[in-house]
Amino acid sequence: MTSKSCILVGAPVQSGASQPGCVMGPDAYRTARLAHTLAGLGHTVTDRGNVVHDVPHNVAHENAAIHDLGQTVAWASALQDAAYDAAQSGEMPIFLGGDHSMALGTVPGVSRYWQQQGRPLFVLWLDAHPDFHTFETTSSGNLHGTPVAYFSGLPGFEAYPKLAAPVDPANLCMMGIRSVDPAENAALAEHNVEVKDMRAIDEHGIAAPLRAFLERVRAANGALHVSLDVDFLEPSIAPAVGTTVPGGATFREAHLVMEMLCDSDLVTSLDLAELNPFLDERGRTAHLMVDLCASLMGRKVLDRQTRSL
Repeated sequence: MTSKSCILVGAPVQSGASQPGCVMGPDAYRTARLAHTLAGLGHTVTDRGNVVHDVPHNVAHENAAIHDLGQTVAWASALQDAAYDAAQSGEMPIFLGGDHSMALGTVPGVSRYWQQQGRPLFVLWLDAHPDFHTFETTSSGNLHGTPVAYFSGLPGFEAYPKLAAPVDPANLCMMGIRSVDPAENAALAEHNVEVKDMRAIDEHGIAAPLRAFLERVRAANGALHVSLDVDFLEPSIAPAVGTTVPGGATFREAHLVMEMLCDSDLVTSLDLAELNPFLDERGRTAHLMVDLCASLMGRKVLDRQTRSL
């Protein structure tokens, strides 16, 4: 990989989740020396600090389960502006979360930029959950379950900022999925979203479907946003997440995905989502996520050194 200029953007969002702690995520990545690691790979790194949002307005919805809607809307608006601004710089934005409602802002922001460049945005969603709920279908009320449905242009999100550039559902690929509610399952099928759940990965491996998706991105001259949720990973290796689901990607599967993404040279922006340091073990998950980011940014197997903790 050729050296890149990277922008780190902190997204300390926790209003979309049920457990507090993701607000500490961005600083945990900094403590785990993400910037130092990327610089050591030859990249130029600028840390823009953490995004802040305006004072939230009171926003209500008839679904009484929904919580913190006003604050989540404020985060979405602020992060859309921050993501668009970071993309405009010509550098590679890396968004440090924060729960996965951060993608209410990051994906629409970069999509707006790439639409102006005449290139479609593709999204690789690495997660245990598809996050394809609407306000009407969520029973938990946790808004980190809504970003993909929103940025795909599904109706019913009038409370969220108006989308400048929705992502075509045909340009989505979800991998690692293993916890899907019935309403999400029906919506995914209706919109023909490509979903490679863990059953499919167990049967056929992870490399072939990822390679096929990357070929589609390249053929369309697309930009590629990768959204990596901690719960994409097997909880035994990444415990610092409030939504653990057994049976996730192994250490080597996750690194293989990142290495293939690096080889493709198609990735234009990245989310690191759902790190909850309050649930971590001596920074174990934060270090693993930094290592995965390093693999995406060019670190090879032979470059890895033994770490003492």
